[in-house]
Amino acid sequence: MTALESDITGLWRRYSEGDIDASTDDLDTLDAFLDALKAGEVRAAEPVDGEWQANEWVKQGVLLTFGLREISQWEYGHTYNDVLPLADTDSFAERGTRNTPDGTVVRRGAHVGSDVILMSPSFLNIGAYVGDGTLVDSCDTVGSCAQVGSDVKLGANALVGGVLEPVEETPVVIEDGVTLGAGCRVTSGFVVGADCVVGENTLLTPRIPVYDLVDEEIRYGRLPPERRAFTRYVESSLGDHDLFEGGAYKPAVVATALGEETVEAVEREDTLREQS
Repeated sequence: MTALESDITGLWRRYSEGDIDASTDDLDTLDAFLDALKAGEVRAAEPVDGEWQANEWVKQGVLLTFGLREISQWEYGHTYNDVLPLADTDSFAERGTRNTPDGTVVRRGAHVGSDVILMSPSFLNIGAYVGDGTLVDSCDTVGSCAQVGSDVKLGANALVGGVLEPVEETPVVIEDGVTLGAGCRVTSGFVVGADCVVGENTLLTPRIPVYDLVDEEIRYGRLPPERRAFTRYVESSLGDHDLFEGGAYKPAVVATALGEETVEAVEREDTLREQS
């Protein structure tokens, strides 16, 4: 256990017991914690033996940031009210990262890697991790503690949910090399495996089954690596009903192997992006 983890764990224990009046040292600890999040030195979740696991103490630190700080007024083109200022983005240019004007909002405590493109409007919440070379397109949201890998493409109007509470729950994870089509939503701790290509407007959540035609399995909460996924509708357990002519249907996700045409299309998009 690192010194920072020990400090946050002790602070959480006092906070949970209601025996705390935040001191200057406590707030300094939270400042150090936020700096470590920004640098990517600590993360809300990490892979352990191939499975993603939440770092509970990191999520506790995020909650402490809200619980122990007072709301203040800040300036970002206009006055806003929050417990934290927005992230300092001065180092972006030297790391090859772009954030376009009028609406790329990065909250303090989010990690943004090198060679990242943030298109406006987009929003990265505290505890989010965005790896090197990733594109966050217009109208995208990356929720609190969400983990987005390297060389990921988030299409316009995509939602990557967070999962801050409960602290033991793994947040949403988008592994390296994933392409999410426009309008996709990934919620409730769903894990998208590396190098997947997800079709437009697909909803990925543990409540919706994934029919994996590669391994011929029905999965929940995870899309295996190197899959092409898209929404289809399957017959509902409601079956025939007077209100549903021909029966009722519910959404599902179908996952197939990546075809050469899909890979070529993604590669063409990479070329266009490099030229933009």
